[in-house]
Amino acid sequence: MSGASPTTGAVDSVFIFIVAISLFFLVLITFLMIYFIIKYNKKRHAKAEDIHGNTTLEIIWTVIPTIIVLFMFYFGWKGFEFIRNAPEDSMEVSVTARMWSWLFEYPNGVETDTLYVPVNTPIKLLLNSQDVIHSFYVPAFRIKEDAVPGLQNYLWFEVSKIGEYDVLCAEYCGLQHAYMLTKVKAMPQEKFEEWYEQMRQETQSTYASSDSTQMSIEASPKTSMAGSRLVQTRGCMACHSTDGSKMIGPTFQGLFGREVVLIEDEKEITITADESYIRESIMQPNKKLVKGYNPLMPSQEGQLSDEELNAIVEYLKKL
Repeated sequence: MSGASPTTGAVDSVFIFIVAISLFFLVLITFLMIYFIIKYNKKRHAKAEDIHGNTTLEIIWTVIPTIIVLFMFYFGWKGFEFIRNAPEDSMEVSVTARMWSWLFEYPNGVETDTLYVPVNTPIKLLLNSQDVIHSFYVPAFRIKEDAVPGLQNYLWFEVSKIGEYDVLCAEYCGLQHAYMLTKVKAMPQEKFEEWYEQMRQETQSTYASSDSTQMSIEASPKTSMAGSRLVQTRGCMACHSTDGSKMIGPTFQGLFGREVVLIEDEKEITITADESYIRESIMQPNKKLVKGYNPLMPSQEGQLSDEELNAIVEYLKKL
């Protein structure tokens, strides 16, 4: 059976087999019930009679269902075995789930919020969660696996057809659960290699060390551009806006230099948003809460390098 991925056929074949068997017995049993209702109704048999059991029939309707169930188990097990055993030459991509976005990290250090893969290449995803339980689900590939805090799970797939495929979170994880969406973008091998190398060079260029005669990384245009990309890939836009609209978290628009009313230790304080405040809000987001918002953001301590933090701060200053 052809599909977007070999895993599609592994699941669909078992599903169709079980549905076909179930449908056959549904029709058979329904027909027999109607037949017996008509044949043994009260008008035809005013006086009820006991019917002695039939040993042969009892053996048949015990043995045949047992064989069918064993076949179902066998096909299900073979499909499960295929889905769980990733090929040894699989390309590994680390996946971090967090409220409410996905982060994909490639072996060359490139990070994206969309999963780019080459066709006809096995991909093994190493699943981690930064906060609560999420579930990585690609309907077109018939694959789903939980991302659990403190536990690394995995799944694998291979895309057979070029195109874009929806990725959803299939485990309720809070207010924005329904919007925890992204894509798998499958492309030809040569185009993927071009993209892979280009992203590697951009990443290295963005965070390359600058000497004393160059513009400092904190103020460079490249740093601001990197900050914009980090805000996207790190899932910030799942809760914050850049156009002033209110979401789960406060908007980024005009944040730098703005007076902000905060709640700290159940006391209300007013501060001016400077670099120190922005850094603290990223690393310890629930220490001082913006009035009117809930403590939902996970800490980014250990999740961002100094260069990445600088880039995000520089980007937010320009909004």
